[in-house]
Amino acid sequence: MTFKLSWSWLVLSLGMLVGCFPRGDPSKPIPTEFIAAPQKARRLVVVLPGRADDVAVLRRSGITQAVQQAWPDADVVLAGLALGYYMEGQAERRLHAEVIEPARKRGYAQVWLVGASLGGMGALMYDRAHPDQVDGLVLLAPYLGEKQLLQEIAAAGGVARWQPPPPPRVIDEDNFQQELWRHLQTWSRAPGARRNVWVAYGDKDYLRGALPLIAPLLPPQHVLQPRGGHDWETWSPITRDILSRVDAR
Repeated sequence: MTFKLSWSWLVLSLGMLVGCFPRGDPSKPIPTEFIAAPQKARRLVVVLPGRADDVAVLRRSGITQAVQQAWPDADVVLAGLALGYYMEGQAERRLHAEVIEPARKRGYAQVWLVGASLGGMGALMYDRAHPDQVDGLVLLAPYLGEKQLLQEIAAAGGVARWQPPPPPRVIDEDNFQQELWRHLQTWSRAPGARRNVWVAYGDKDYLRGALPLIAPLLPPQHVLQPRGGHDWETWSPITRDILSRVDAR
């Protein structure tokens, strides 16, 4: 089942001015840029952009250098999975068919997804639609829904106690956020599913209100709150830190 989202809903939810953000062209393949590992590659890290990012922004963000400083054996793919692909309702299917599945066929020992903001949401959408296809998720200030839903989950005593309505036949703008949290709820019942999931929000990030809800689902050491805001100046260094911790663990 795919997420069928209306353009206006997601634009309003993320507080966007449509003309100011890359939309991509869903009639074309997802733009990508491949950066080879400094050493013999064993792993692949696919980076999904935030709402204001395209491949050029990702190239300047320092995320490739951060990944390869921690994992010199990792190839990196910067994937321009912009808003238009989400609005098409095919983001997770396109990501699988055009990026992840071909990578798996190249024989990497591990494939990880790093997603920031909108890309963090996209990484979770992918994990929901294609379980066990990536070996780990690094979620950088992922967008997890509007304040009203977050308050509802908090009032229920957290996502493990939250009682969502019955699953819908079609996922649309009216139920998309609850279905994202229904997927997160499965982590409370399956510890193995969260073993390689890490999340980080800057202490001044405007989306940090979701952190107290997602944090209890993860091992405490997998939840980080560095100093910083909603930007790559915060996300790139903390990604390097997270990947270093993965190997140290």
